[in-house]
Amino acid sequence: QVQLVESGGGLVQAGGSLRLSCAASGRTFSRYATMGWFRQAPGKEREFVAAINWSGGSTLYPNSMTGRFTISRDNSKNTVYLQSNSLKPEDTAVYYCATGSRLRSTRDEYEYWGQGTQVTVSS
Repeated sequence: QVQLVESGGGLVQAGGSLRLSCAASGRTFSRYATMGWFRQAPGKEREFVAAINWSGGSTLYPNSMTGRFTISRDNSKNTVYLQSNSLKPEDTAVYYCATGSRLRSTRDEYEYWGQGTQVTVSS
């Protein structure tokens, strides 16, 4: 099993920044796993935010997220990060990290999920 624990969410004013963390552990967790971030706002489907391959040498973002969100990882700590800048009220959502085997943007590619961390951006 793999456990993913997100942290770093909270309330921030529009234009502010947050750094989310996701710590991975578990007997079957592989340091070679792709890590991804998704988010889900109330009443909306879960959407892809960013992903990073095992080495950190390749990243993937949807066009709408490019420039404001940066994913990174520290394999020595089994932790992936999401730096979120210039936050907008529409970024308010629960942010989830997930692990998979390929650098993809679709939910089905990710096998294990964390419980999520709430990000609220006030106007």
